[in-house]
Amino acid sequence: MRRKDKEIKDNKEIESIIGKSNVCRIALCENNSPYIVPVCFGYMENCLYFHSANEGKKIEIIKKNNKICFEFDIYSGLLNSENPCDRDINYLSVIGFGKASFIHGFDEKIKALNIIIEHYSGSSYEFQKKSIDTVTIIKVEIESISGKKSGYS
Repeated sequence: MRRKDKEIKDNKEIESIIGKSNVCRIALCENNSPYIVPVCFGYMENCLYFHSANEGKKIEIIKKNNKICFEFDIYSGLLNSENPCDRDINYLSVIGFGKASFIHGFDEKIKALNIIIEHYSGSSYEFQKKSIDTVTIIKVEIESISGKKSGYS
């Protein structure tokens, strides 16, 4: 990281940013063309979980190339300055890399879906088998992660 003064090294702080984020953006690559998509997510034990329809561009790309980059951010306002070139924003961000895989087992899918649901609601849910069959669950094992902040001390 070029700006070491903005780097977040503490894993608890990085996990706090993930926990406070509402959206995860995942970046994929197919035939040297980037593709980025915002997703709902869950996080537990150095893994991210996403749900998806059983078909679609994201699924097809991951089947061919399971390397993923992901990003979280929390924006909290503009830092004004008389000189527009000195303006900045208050933010916390996390960027990382990992490898995606698909979860197939019924019980594993339920566990992953509840990790996602708990992120947003703090509770779990009892799923019916037919609803589990309509979703694909993607698990990303995090290989590297870093955080950055601006406007925070």
